[in-house]
Formats: sequence, structure tokens, C-alpha cells
Amino acid sequence: MGSVVVSNIVLLVVAALVVVGTLSSLLAARFGAPILLVFLVVGVAAGEGGPGGIHFDDYWATYMVGSAALAVILFDGGLRMRVASMRGAILPAVGLSTVGVAFTAALVALVAAPLLGLGWMEALLVGAIVASTDAAAVLFLVRAQGLHLGRRVGSVIEIESATNDPAAVFLTVLLVELLTSHLADPGLMVVFGALREMVVGAVLGVAGGYALVALLNRVDLPGGLHPVMVVGVAVLLFALTSLLHGSGFLAVYLAGLVVGNRPVRAIASITSFLDTITWLCQIVMFVMLGMLVSPEKILQYALPALGVAAFLILVGRPAAVFACLAPFHFSLKEKLFVSWAGLRGAVSIFLATIPMLAHLPMAEVYFNVAFAVVLVSLILHGWTMAYAARRLDVALSDPDPGVRRFEIDLPGQTDMELVAYPVMAATPAVGQAQLPPWARLVMVVRANETLTPEAAGPLKAGDYGYLLAPPKRVHQLDRMFRPEETTPLDDSAAFPFVGEVRLGDLASFYGLAVPDSELGLTIADAFADRSDDQPAPGMRIAYGHAVIEVRGVTDGRVTYAVLRLEAGRLKRSIARVRRLLGFPPEQDEDDE
Repeated sequence: MGSVVVSNIVLLVVAALVVVGTLSSLLAARFGAPILLVFLVVGVAAGEGGPGGIHFDDYWATYMVGSAALAVILFDGGLRMRVASMRGAILPAVGLSTVGVAFTAALVALVAAPLLGLGWMEALLVGAIVASTDAAAVLFLVRAQGLHLGRRVGSVIEIESATNDPAAVFLTVLLVELLTSHLADPGLMVVFGALREMVVGAVLGVAGGYALVALLNRVDLPGGLHPVMVVGVAVLLFALTSLLHGSGFLAVYLAGLVVGNRPVRAIASITSFLDTITWLCQIVMFVMLGMLVSPEKILQYALPALGVAAFLILVGRPAAVFACLAPFHFSLKEKLFVSWAGLRGAVSIFLATIPMLAHLPMAEVYFNVAFAVVLVSLILHGWTMAYAARRLDVALSDPDPGVRRFEIDLPGQTDMELVAYPVMAATPAVGQAQLPPWARLVMVVRANETLTPEAAGPLKAGDYGYLLAPPKRVHQLDRMFRPEETTPLDDSAAFPFVGEVRLGDLASFYGLAVPDSELGLTIADAFADRSDDQPAPGMRIAYGHAVIEVRGVTDGRVTYAVLRLEAGRLKRSIARVRRLLGFPPEQDEDDE
């Protein structure tokens, strides 16, 4: 009977921690704190060294739960990544996630060895543990504050976040094996091991993705079981690949990428379910990792850990980014932002549990240093990421207030998807008689009455429109149901230009601070390069003291934009135009 009571107490505590972790997200939103930091703090507070006083030191259970959670999170990341948005970002991202991880680990080892009193192999293990980034959290932080990263920078960060975990895991496991086996000269073992991990992971990931697509489309499951099967297959694929000495993390990401870019039955319910399950995975994983930590031991290693964190953030990560992105013509500001986007998260603490499971002599040092580095990174990067994006001009100011789209599964149908939109005032859909040729309006709900498209006529504010469209093009319908800018746009103090004007011409004529890599681009090219989706009126790109703002878009391409200059720059530009036209300088121009 006593064991039943204990079981109920454990369930009560676990459920309470999940509820507290969920509610803590409201606190994070209120104060702008990084939500992952809040989950971690909840775990520390619940642990033995915090007010909760719960004794928890099960590293094996943490490793198991963390592995499953990361598998689901990475699968979800691949599922939502569009292959089309990866154009021009794959090579730099893969360079960062492979060479960049190894380079970062080596640089950190140079500092960790003297600061922590470790040998070079042990110091390299510290570097491998903290080398992996949680860049997906960067995108969440930036977008949550109303910013929208440019397409290339955003894709590089997102692809890196999904592909650098396998490299860091492989390097960590390899170094743990070397330290436990005491091999003096691993030789080609490192090279062959890395190739085996990547090749096996890639092959099984792609094959598993296509197998899952076939399974979803051919097996007639009862409603609601498709998402459950997807999560089960993702974890199964991770475990199977790992047993075959491949990278399970790479496999699940590639499987998600395949599923997300193929016509799949029940995709709406799958993505909706994964929205929930990934949040649960993050809460459980961060709370468990936090409960393993003793604040007293963290303070014991605080000074050397802060030294490692400072070197990693200010030297190690930037050096790796600048070296890996050098061949790809990124601007200085883009490189600086990618350098600052090296937020460390759950993976680093998760990797630090591996030496604990292997019972390495310095395992406690690795774990506490990794936790301290993650804590510093979450605080520093989490609160400054959006500010850095603004200051470095790598984010578009996106006026999009959000579009409510409801996706409805069609049994036995994979080529078309049924979506519903609430029709709001001041949207292009109002009064729209002509839809894109690939979309078809099938039903309108107006004043609680269901109407055919013929009976309803043009859409009106307050309607609900139900449309059929190919799954890959559904997002293009969003712009028709997105409220347009209602405030009048004052262009009296702005210079108008068509979208095909070259940025290099504007830079030379108006003195704009345009990066060398963009001088050959047109205005339309610049917005297309920085946008995941199609540009919209009101989007802006800042170049130093000037801003180019979209005014007109046709077929997804900017056709009309205006250039705004700050007062001093505007005055100097007008003076330059007057001189070119042969007018005599005004009195205040002579005074300058």
C-alpha cells in the first residue's frame, strides 16, 4: 500500500512541476525573459538545493528522457523547414555545424585547460559539450518581439541548430570513449567514426522519412492516431540509428524534413499535436536538467566557468563563424549577428550527463561548467537577441499582425488541403472576386448561414472562407487574409523608386551604408533575399541612417519602394542633387 502512496506522490510532484513550468511562461512573457531560462530556474528551485528540496540525481533517466525529447523537437524542426527556403543557406550552415563545432571546441579547450586545471583531452571535452547552439530558440526570441529575420540569415541559423547537435554529440561520445579506453593515438578512428555517424544517420533518416510518408498515406488509421504514430516512429528511428552507430539526431531531422515537404495525410493534426508535444518536451527536459544541479557546486566553479563562457561568447563563437562564413559573401553585420546567435541550451547540459554516466573522474566539473555556461548564455543572449537584430539591421520590421488559419484534414486526400480563414476588414480578400488559379473557394459561412461561393458572392468582413489549395502553397493564401496597413502612409519626405533600382546606385548617390555583398542587388532582390515569405507593404530594411520601405508588391515581388533619410542625411542629399543639377549652393550649404 505504501508503494501506491509513493507513486501517487511522485505523479503529484511531476504534474505540479509541469503546471508550474507552463504557468511560468506567463511570467517570462511579462518581463521579456527567455522562456527556456524560466523552465531551467523552475527545475533548480524544485531540486535539492532549492526551496523544493526534491532529491533527484538520476542521470540515466535524464539521458533517456532528454534523448526522446530532443528527437521529437528535431523531428518537428525538420517538419516545419521548407526546402525552398534553404536556398543559399545549406553549405554555410553545414560548415558551421561541422567544422564550426570542432573549431569552437578546440578554441574553448585552450582556455578551459588552464582555468579548470584539466589535461588537453579533458579540456577538449569541455569544448565539445558547450559547442552546440540552440539557435532555434533565437528565432523564437526574435519573432516573439515583432521582428522577422532575413531569409538567408534565418535559414542558416535554423539549419545550423538542427545539424550541429549530431556533430557535438559525436565529438562528446568519442572523447568520452577515448578517455575511458586511454587510447594515446586514435588515428583515423575519429575520421571514420564521424563519416559513419553522418552517412548512417543521413541514409536512415531519408529512408525513414519516405517510409513514414508511405505509412501515413496508405494505412487507414482511426482519427487522432496519426500524430501518435509520427512521434513513435521519430523516437524509434532515433534509437535504431543510434544502435547502428549512426547519428540519431541527424536521422530524425532529415526524416522530418522529408515528411514536411511531401503530401501527407493528416498533416494538420500532426503539426498541431507536435506544437503541444514539443512544448511538453522542452518543459520536462529543462526542469529535469535543472533538478540535477546543486547551486552550491555551481558557485564553486563560478569563476572559471564565467571565464569559459566569456571566451566562448566573445572569441570562440565569433572566430568559428567568421572562418566558416568567409567563402559565402555574408556582410559584416550578418556575421556579427550569427556570432551573437550562438545561444547555448538544453543540448549542452544533456551532453554533460554523458561523462556522468561514464563515471569519468572530472565528470562533476564538466556538468557544472556546462550548466553555468548555458545559464550565462540564456541570460545574456536571451535578453539582447532582438536588440542585436535591430542594431545590426538583419531583421525586417514586419507589420504582419498574424493570420488566423484553420487547417482541416481531408480523408484520403493528399494533393489538396482544406483551410478556413476568418475574413477581417481591410484585407485583400474583402470583395475579392478572383482567387489564385490553384485555389478554390468551396464554402462561405456568413451570419451563421452556410453558403455556396455562387450564393455568397464576394467575401465580406465577418465571413469565414473555406478554400481548397495545394499544401505547399497554402501559406501564400495568408497574404490575402492579412490586414493591410490602415494608417495613411506619408511619402512626402521620402524618395520613391521602382523595385529594379540597384542598391549600389542608391549607395553612391545618397551615401547609404550598403554591404558590399548587396551592392549588385536590386531593391526587389534585397527584400526577396531577406524574406521567408513574400514581401508585404510596410516591410523595411535599414542601411545605416536610411530606411528602404516597401510600398507596392506584384506577384510576390517588390515593384515600388521609398527611401527615407534622417534629417541631416536628407539635407545633404538634397544639396547633392542641387549641385548635380547646376543650382548654386544655398547659404547654409556654404556654412557647412
